[in-house]
Amino acid sequence: MPETPRLNPEDVAVWIFDLDNTLYPAASDLGTQLGQRMGEFVAQYLDLPLDEARKVQKKYFHAHGTTLRGMMVEHDLQPDEYLDYVHDLDLSGIPLDDRLGLALDALPGRKLIYTNATTKHADRILGHLGIEHHFDGSFDIIDGEFLPKPNQRPYDVMVERYGIDPARSAMVEDIAQNLVPASGLGMATVWVRGGRELDLAAEHVPHVHHITDDLPEWLLELMR
Repeated sequence: MPETPRLNPEDVAVWIFDLDNTLYPAASDLGTQLGQRMGEFVAQYLDLPLDEARKVQKKYFHAHGTTLRGMMVEHDLQPDEYLDYVHDLDLSGIPLDDRLGLALDALPGRKLIYTNATTKHADRILGHLGIEHHFDGSFDIIDGEFLPKPNQRPYDVMVERYGIDPARSAMVEDIAQNLVPASGLGMATVWVRGGRELDLAAEHVPHVHHITDDLPEWLLELMR
Protein backbone atom coordinates (compact mmCIF):
# COMPACT_ATOMS: atom_id res chain seq x y z
CA MET A 1 0.00 0.00 0.00
CA PRO A 2 1.57 3.33 -1.05
CA GLU A 3 2.25 5.82 1.74
CA THR A 4 -0.47 8.46 2.10
CA PRO A 5 0.53 12.03 2.99
CA ARG A 6 -0.07 12.96 6.62
CA LEU A 7 -3.62 14.16 7.30
CA ASN A 8 -3.72 17.81 8.39
CA PRO A 9 -6.47 18.11 11.03
CA GLU A 10 -6.90 21.79 10.18
CA ASP A 11 -8.12 20.71 6.73
CA VAL A 12 -10.92 18.56 8.21
CA ALA A 13 -14.17 20.40 8.97
CA VAL A 14 -16.17 17.27 9.88
CA TRP A 15 -15.03 14.02 11.52
CA ILE A 16 -17.42 11.09 11.07
CA PHE A 17 -16.85 8.25 13.52
CA ASP A 18 -18.29 4.78 13.46
CA LEU A 19 -19.30 3.65 16.95
CA ASP A 20 -18.89 -0.02 17.84
CA ASN A 21 -15.34 -1.44 17.74
CA THR A 22 -14.12 1.99 16.65
CA LEU A 23 -14.51 4.29 19.65
CA TYR A 24 -13.73 1.38 21.96
CA PRO A 25 -11.55 -1.71 21.36
CA ALA A 26 -13.01 -4.70 19.56
CA ALA A 27 -11.51 -6.80 22.36
CA SER A 28 -14.30 -5.46 24.60
CA ASP A 29 -16.35 -8.14 22.81
CA LEU A 30 -19.66 -6.31 22.87
CA GLY A 31 -20.24 -7.96 19.51
CA THR A 32 -20.56 -11.37 21.18
CA GLN A 33 -23.40 -10.07 23.36
CA LEU A 34 -25.01 -8.44 20.34
CA GLY A 35 -24.79 -11.63 18.29
CA GLN A 36 -26.30 -13.68 21.10
CA ARG A 37 -29.23 -11.33 21.48
CA MET A 38 -29.81 -11.26 17.72
CA GLY A 39 -29.93 -15.05 17.70
CA GLU A 40 -32.33 -15.11 20.66
CA PHE A 41 -34.65 -12.62 18.98
CA VAL A 42 -34.70 -14.51 15.69
CA ALA A 43 -35.35 -17.78 17.55
CA GLN A 44 -38.30 -16.28 19.42
CA TYR A 45 -39.72 -14.39 16.44
CA LEU A 46 -39.51 -17.33 14.00
CA ASP A 47 -40.12 -20.03 16.63
CA LEU A 48 -36.85 -21.81 15.81
CA PRO A 49 -34.28 -23.64 17.91
CA LEU A 50 -31.41 -21.31 18.76
CA ASP A 51 -28.88 -23.14 16.56
CA GLU A 52 -31.20 -22.85 13.55
CA ALA A 53 -31.92 -19.21 14.35
CA ARG A 54 -28.20 -18.43 14.33
CA LYS A 55 -27.91 -19.88 10.83
CA VAL A 56 -30.78 -17.65 9.69
CA GLN A 57 -29.17 -14.68 11.44
CA LYS A 58 -25.87 -15.16 9.57
CA LYS A 59 -27.64 -15.86 6.27
CA TYR A 60 -29.57 -12.60 6.48
CA PHE A 61 -26.49 -10.65 7.53
CA HIS A 62 -24.58 -11.80 4.44
CA ALA A 63 -27.54 -11.44 2.08
CA HIS A 64 -28.93 -8.11 3.32
CA GLY A 65 -26.11 -6.36 5.18
CA THR A 66 -27.75 -6.69 8.61
CA THR A 67 -29.90 -9.32 10.27
CA LEU A 68 -32.51 -6.61 10.84
CA ARG A 69 -32.75 -5.80 7.13
CA GLY A 70 -33.15 -9.49 6.33
CA MET A 71 -35.92 -9.90 8.90
CA MET A 72 -37.69 -6.82 7.54
CA VAL A 73 -37.47 -7.98 3.93
CA GLU A 74 -38.15 -11.68 4.49
CA HIS A 75 -40.63 -11.54 7.40
CA ASP A 76 -42.09 -8.02 7.43
CA LEU A 77 -40.57 -7.35 10.85
CA GLN A 78 -41.32 -3.98 12.44
CA PRO A 79 -37.88 -2.88 13.62
CA ASP A 80 -38.43 -1.14 16.98
CA GLU A 81 -38.89 -4.27 19.07
CA TYR A 82 -35.82 -5.88 17.50
CA LEU A 83 -33.61 -2.83 17.96
CA ASP A 84 -34.58 -2.39 21.61
CA TYR A 85 -33.97 -6.06 22.37
CA VAL A 86 -30.61 -6.56 20.66
CA HIS A 87 -29.12 -3.33 22.05
CA ASP A 88 -30.00 -4.08 25.67
CA LEU A 89 -26.34 -4.78 26.42
CA ASP A 90 -24.04 -4.83 29.43
CA LEU A 91 -21.45 -2.09 28.80
CA SER A 92 -19.31 -2.81 31.85
CA GLY A 93 -16.70 -4.64 29.75
CA ILE A 94 -15.91 -1.53 27.70
CA PRO A 95 -12.77 0.06 29.19
CA LEU A 96 -12.54 3.79 29.80
CA ASP A 97 -9.64 5.52 28.08
CA ASP A 98 -8.91 9.12 29.06
CA ARG A 99 -6.80 9.53 25.92
CA LEU A 100 -9.91 9.40 23.72
CA GLY A 101 -11.56 12.37 25.41
CA LEU A 102 -8.30 14.33 25.29
CA ALA A 103 -7.91 13.57 21.58
CA LEU A 104 -11.49 14.53 20.73
CA ASP A 105 -11.15 17.74 22.74
CA ALA A 106 -8.02 18.71 20.83
CA LEU A 107 -9.40 17.77 17.41
CA PRO A 108 -10.79 20.75 15.46
CA GLY A 109 -13.98 20.48 13.44
CA ARG A 110 -17.43 19.04 14.02
CA LYS A 111 -17.71 15.42 15.15
CA LEU A 112 -20.56 13.08 14.18
CA ILE A 113 -21.43 9.44 14.78
CA TYR A 114 -22.51 7.22 11.88
CA THR A 115 -23.66 3.82 13.08
CA ASN A 116 -25.56 0.80 11.78
CA ALA A 117 -27.05 0.66 15.29
CA THR A 118 -29.38 3.27 16.82
CA THR A 119 -28.86 6.72 18.26
CA LYS A 120 -30.21 5.38 21.56
CA HIS A 121 -27.43 2.77 21.57
CA ALA A 122 -24.88 5.40 20.56
CA ASP A 123 -25.96 7.67 23.40
CA ARG A 124 -25.46 4.83 25.90
CA ILE A 125 -21.97 4.06 24.58
CA LEU A 126 -20.90 7.71 24.45
CA GLY A 127 -22.25 8.28 27.94
CA HIS A 128 -20.40 5.25 29.27
CA LEU A 129 -17.18 6.53 27.69
CA GLY A 130 -17.83 10.05 28.97
CA ILE A 131 -17.42 11.63 25.53
CA GLU A 132 -21.01 12.47 24.53
CA HIS A 133 -20.37 16.24 24.75
CA HIS A 134 -17.83 16.07 21.92
CA PHE A 135 -20.41 15.07 19.28
CA ASP A 136 -22.84 17.29 17.40
CA GLY A 137 -25.13 14.49 16.27
CA SER A 138 -25.65 10.86 15.29
CA PHE A 139 -26.79 9.35 12.01
CA ASP A 140 -28.18 5.87 12.64
CA ILE A 141 -29.85 2.93 10.89
CA ILE A 142 -33.25 4.61 11.23
CA ASP A 143 -31.99 7.83 9.62
CA GLY A 144 -30.60 5.67 6.81
CA GLU A 145 -34.06 4.19 6.18
CA PHE A 146 -32.75 0.83 7.47
CA LEU A 147 -30.21 0.57 4.65
CA PRO A 148 -26.93 -0.35 6.39
CA LYS A 149 -23.42 0.66 5.46
CA PRO A 150 -21.92 0.29 2.92
CA ASN A 151 -25.05 1.07 0.86
CA GLN A 152 -24.42 4.40 -0.87
CA ARG A 153 -27.77 6.08 -0.26
CA PRO A 154 -27.48 6.64 3.52
CA TYR A 155 -24.05 8.25 3.04
CA ASP A 156 -25.62 10.68 0.58
CA VAL A 157 -28.50 11.40 2.97
CA MET A 158 -26.09 12.02 5.85
CA VAL A 159 -23.96 14.39 3.77
CA GLU A 160 -27.03 16.40 2.78
CA ARG A 161 -28.60 16.43 6.25
CA TYR A 162 -25.50 17.71 8.00
CA GLY A 163 -24.26 19.96 5.20
CA ILE A 164 -21.00 18.04 4.90
CA ASP A 165 -18.36 18.93 2.34
CA PRO A 166 -16.82 15.49 1.66
CA ALA A 167 -13.57 17.06 0.49
CA ARG A 168 -13.14 18.55 3.98
CA SER A 169 -14.26 15.48 5.92
CA ALA A 170 -12.76 12.31 7.35
CA MET A 171 -14.47 9.02 8.20
CA VAL A 172 -13.15 6.60 10.81
CA GLU A 173 -14.29 2.95 10.70
CA ASP A 174 -13.32 -0.54 11.83
CA ILE A 175 -14.83 -2.21 8.73
CA ALA A 176 -12.84 -1.37 5.63
CA GLN A 177 -15.67 -1.93 3.13
CA ASN A 178 -17.68 0.77 4.90
CA LEU A 179 -14.98 3.26 3.92
CA VAL A 180 -15.45 2.61 0.19
CA PRO A 181 -18.51 4.92 -0.24
CA ALA A 182 -16.84 7.59 1.93
CA SER A 183 -13.72 7.48 -0.21
CA GLY A 184 -15.86 7.61 -3.34
CA LEU A 185 -17.44 10.83 -2.08
CA GLY A 186 -14.00 12.35 -1.59
CA MET A 187 -13.55 11.90 2.17
CA ALA A 188 -10.27 11.02 3.85
CA THR A 189 -10.60 7.60 5.47
CA VAL A 190 -9.13 6.00 8.59
CA TRP A 191 -9.33 2.26 9.20
CA VAL A 192 -9.19 1.10 12.83
CA ARG A 193 -7.71 -2.36 12.56
CA GLY A 194 -8.42 -5.07 15.10
CA GLY A 195 -12.05 -6.04 14.66
CA ARG A 196 -13.26 -8.66 12.19
CA GLU A 197 -10.50 -7.75 9.72
CA LEU A 198 -6.76 -7.73 10.31
CA ASP A 199 -5.75 -7.46 6.66
CA LEU A 200 -7.12 -5.34 3.85
CA ALA A 201 -8.77 -7.01 0.88
CA ALA A 202 -7.21 -5.89 -2.39
CA GLU A 203 -10.37 -4.08 -3.48
CA HIS A 204 -10.37 -1.96 -0.31
CA VAL A 205 -6.74 -0.83 -0.45
CA PRO A 206 -7.35 2.24 -2.68
CA HIS A 207 -10.11 3.44 -0.33
CA VAL A 208 -8.21 3.21 2.96
CA HIS A 209 -5.94 6.23 3.37
CA HIS A 210 -4.77 5.77 6.98
CA ILE A 211 -4.55 2.75 9.29
CA THR A 212 -4.29 2.57 13.06
CA ASP A 213 -4.40 -0.11 15.73
CA ASP A 214 -4.91 2.51 18.45
CA LEU A 215 -7.34 5.32 17.58
CA PRO A 216 -6.75 7.57 20.63
CA GLU A 217 -2.98 7.45 20.12
CA TRP A 218 -3.35 8.08 16.38
CA LEU A 219 -5.52 11.15 16.99
CA LEU A 220 -3.19 12.51 19.65
CA GLU A 221 -0.19 12.00 17.38
CA LEU A 222 -2.08 13.80 14.60
CA MET A 223 -2.42 16.85 16.84
CA ARG A 224 1.21 16.90 17.98
